[in-house]
Amino acid sequence: MDEKWMKEALNEAQKAYDLGEVPIGCVIVHQGKIVGRGHNLRETTHNALAHAECLAIKQANMTLDSWRLDECDLYVTLEPCPMCSGAIINARIKNIYYGASDLKAGVCGTLMNLVTDPRFNHQAHVKKGLCEAKCRQLLEKFFSQLRA
Repeated sequence: MDEKWMKEALNEAQKAYDLGEVPIGCVIVHQGKIVGRGHNLRETTHNALAHAECLAIKQANMTLDSWRLDECDLYVTLEPCPMCSGAIINARIKNIYYGASDLKAGVCGTLMNLVTDPRFNHQAHVKKGLCEAKCRQLLEKFFSQLRA
């Protein structure tokens, strides 16, 4: 089942790719249904906050009519950054599944593990490497075309 949701996140990443954005996609699942979707839109919107996870969280909050997403799972193609991890903690998301690790900004186990730090009032369970090859391939394709 987890791969099904990551494929949906990859579909969101493809939307970002098609717009010339860094191809990162995210979906949030509650009780077997997608309640939030997002893909990177920083360049399109000229907004530093327009990360896939933040956009998906906002949509899930609206769908569920609650800021608390404590019974939700988040699927994202790239390991969340500090900003998105903070939003995940604040939204009380239960589980994070990510595809590719982010060696430059990932804080769900790579540079540090912000979302499992017991000093915060909420911790999320993290599963990394879900559909990693597909997630990484799309990112590598994007950046190789950008450099060409």
